[in-house]
Amino acid sequence: MTLKIHIDDSAPPYEQVRAQISGQARSGALPVGYRLPTVRGLADTLGLAANTVAKAYRALETDGVIETRGRNGTFVAAAGSAAERELASAAQAYAERARRLGTGEQAALDAVRDALRAVHEG
Repeated sequence: MTLKIHIDDSAPPYEQVRAQISGQARSGALPVGYRLPTVRGLADTLGLAANTVAKAYRALETDGVIETRGRNGTFVAAAGSAAERELASAAQAYAERARRLGTGEQAALDAVRDALRAVHEG
């Protein structure tokens, strides 16, 4: 697992850790069952506070990307499908809300594209 934290990045360090681990897990670079370093171990390696890495791990666990197995450690979860279900559910709720607001399909898609650009580019 290779992570790089950019101090001059506008994203906070915990978000950089979260995004990089999530991306590597979803791409398969970190396979299901891969044991992640301990919070302290990763924090030391990256030169971050343990609380920063712990915050990233909590967010990843909430997203279903990793799972903690008590004293056995933290592992990449077989939860790609869980994340996909959550995304589909959020998309369904958005589509229903857009319909209730009387928004057309193209305007709803444009709003999503704008939101995605804002998140990924800024």
